Amino acid sequence: MMSTSEHQLAVPDELTSAQAKLVYLSLRVTDQAGATELQRMLGLSKLTLFAILNSLAEKGLVRRTEDGYVCQ
Repeated sequence: MMSTSEHQLAVPDELTSAQAKLVYLSLRVTDQAGATELQRMLGLSKLTLFAILNSLAEKGLVRRTEDGYVCQ
């Protein structure tokens, strides 16, 4: 098993916004999260969060599931 310091997560090059990178990496780490969970975790407004999730979905990086959002 890899330690946290050895486990590296790649961020897609097309993500330039720090907030988009944060949301993307949060989904990678949690495997799946709902909007409310992400909002609490990251301290983002729902309006901002939904705009970011929409953008990530349009890029094919995340998708909406019955229980929240997951990385592709």
